[in-house]
Amino acid sequence: MLDENTASRPRTDAAGDERVIKLAVLAVGGQGGGVLADWITDVAERSGYIAQSTSVAGVAQRTGATIYYIEMARDTGRLPVSPSQGDVDILIAAELMEAGRAIIRGFVTPERTTLIASSHRIAAVSEKIEPGDGRASSEKVHATAQAAARRFIAFDMEKIAAENGTMISASLLGALAGSDALPFARDNYEQAIGAGGRGVKASLAAFAAAYDRTRGIAAAPAGEQAAKHAVTEAKSTAKVRGPEILLKGWQELAARVGALPKPARDMAERGLKKVVDYQDIAYGGEYLDRLDKAVALDGPEHAYALSIAAAKHLANAMCYDDMIRVADLKTRSTRDRRVRKEVGVKDGTVLQLTEYFHPRIEEFCGTLPAGLGSYIEDRPKLANFLDRRINRGRRIRTDSLTGFAMLWFIGGLRRWRRRLLRHKVEMEHLERWYELALVHAREDYVLGTEILNCRRLIKGYSDTHARAQSKFDRVLSALTMLKGRDDAADWIRRLREAALKDEKGDMLDGALKTVATLG
Repeated sequence: MLDENTASRPRTDAAGDERVIKLAVLAVGGQGGGVLADWITDVAERSGYIAQSTSVAGVAQRTGATIYYIEMARDTGRLPVSPSQGDVDILIAAELMEAGRAIIRGFVTPERTTLIASSHRIAAVSEKIEPGDGRASSEKVHATAQAAARRFIAFDMEKIAAENGTMISASLLGALAGSDALPFARDNYEQAIGAGGRGVKASLAAFAAAYDRTRGIAAAPAGEQAAKHAVTEAKSTAKVRGPEILLKGWQELAARVGALPKPARDMAERGLKKVVDYQDIAYGGEYLDRLDKAVALDGPEHAYALSIAAAKHLANAMCYDDMIRVADLKTRSTRDRRVRKEVGVKDGTVLQLTEYFHPRIEEFCGTLPAGLGSYIEDRPKLANFLDRRINRGRRIRTDSLTGFAMLWFIGGLRRWRRRLLRHKVEMEHLERWYELALVHAREDYVLGTEILNCRRLIKGYSDTHARAQSKFDRVLSALTMLKGRDDAADWIRRLREAALKDEKGDMLDGALKTVATLG
């Protein structure tokens, strides 16, 4: 997101002299806020300005960011002070919710402040402890920032930094330079980075990418990125179908998304990318075929709530976690880069990484052809015999050739996933749930939408997935008791929220007993 208003330049006082430019950086531990503040100070001094800085440490990593405050001017002779409400020209936030906190604290004003923020999220503790989806709304922060700031610049600067193997401080500096909020030349920014002497090449690359993005040179569309990923997968699996066919297939799917009602397109596009990344282009077609059934029942009078819910939860249901998915994610190069960044591994240092697995007989049978897997599960003695030999913790070193090859082989089974028992079971469960929702939606639109939203309950892998599915089935078991009631949708919503808030299920049990007494 880039507001195209006139760039915020330092204003002048009545005498025509440039006033003090006041800039604040909000960052938590590990995001390089101190480095960014040093770079900005260096840039100012290289540009002939007097610059002075201070910092106010946060209480803890997720309960308060450190605030780095910088004042720049030709020559004032004053010492820096902590930022005060309504007195900040430029505010840089290393994460979206830090931008929101800065707005709440009054640092951002519509007549003065240029707000630069990375749009990625780091979940706060209060969001993580919520059993369901406890995330705060990013859309509300974006809308508030647009109204609160003179100019708002936001895109995923963390992603740019990760792609170039460096810290977010470099891409934040690139966004600052590209915004023209400071009267300094690009060369001075690059020289400040070069003076650091460590990781210069990667930092300059991230700086340049963020600079260009801020200037409005857009990166490749997200849909095109998904198509490139599909092409890469095609080359690695050595299938007959060529990259051109895959690209054409993606373009056809993207055109189908473009033909959907506008309110549903964004969620449908996100779902399509997820499904294609999970399996293949054909799987994306199956996703849109299912979604079309909900769209056919929908209309603008309901703001397409049914279609949006279907787009979201169908994608999650089709991208279930299985041994293949887990192995695939753990052997991707992007994960290796992320782990190295989180651990702080220096270039050239060997990283030893141990993965922990504890498969049950159910996961083992799920990765077998449907007929063979069912044969074992239908014979308890055989299943128990195998379970005693399978159901134990295993530690696999993915930094070793043997360990990596083992997981890479399991991840490669995705091309045969449709033939496996787990896929058969998941698709049968999906069809029952989806048909149930659509049948009810024809008579009670809101109830059908709430049934779709119940898919939020199903998540995780192994034992976690089994417990989640049990809650899901118990919530929907109340439909029979609620048949014909005008408040059926509201009760399904209450039951779902009770299941999400209580891991043990006591709240859900109590709510179900209440429903049973309604008569």
